[in-house]
Amino acid sequence: MTKILLLSDTHSHIDDAILKYARQADEIWHAGDIGNLRVTDGLSALKPLRGVYGNIDDHIIQKEFPLDNRFTCEEVNVWMTHIGGYPPKYNQRTRELIKANTPKLFICGHSHILKVMWDKKLNVLHMNPGACGKHGFHHVRTMLRFTIDGPEIKDLEIIELGKR
Repeated sequence: MTKILLLSDTHSHIDDAILKYARQADEIWHAGDIGNLRVTDGLSALKPLRGVYGNIDDHIIQKEFPLDNRFTCEEVNVWMTHIGGYPPKYNQRTRELIKANTPKLFICGHSHILKVMWDKKLNVLHMNPGACGKHGFHHVRTMLRFTIDGPEIKDLEIIELGKR
């Protein structure tokens, strides 16, 4: 069983509220728009970190993190990218890649809108944790926490960190 903390769109912001939840996870996943490696350095000092770069991330972050991160956690095939769209309206790049190699869990950030949706047609769970940084149009800072237990994704929780 692996406890995951999923966050996105920190835009260079890291604080004790984020770190409190990071300490409780087994792994931390960052879905892009990191902003500054100080964020990911702080997170990876606590727990194993997986991430992708986002559209605001410079060449330094792009050297550290990929555009797409495909991996398996326990028995769950995961694909994380920053800009992906939502079921069934994925962006063109994402739509083609999902159909060619369908993950069980598809994660993206970018919109600053927390959304968890089931794509019934492709049998994919889509997650966007919203934004936990203080830059953007969102009103409440959010993250997601869930557990992967073998082939199951369960115990999903929304974490609200207060107003930005």
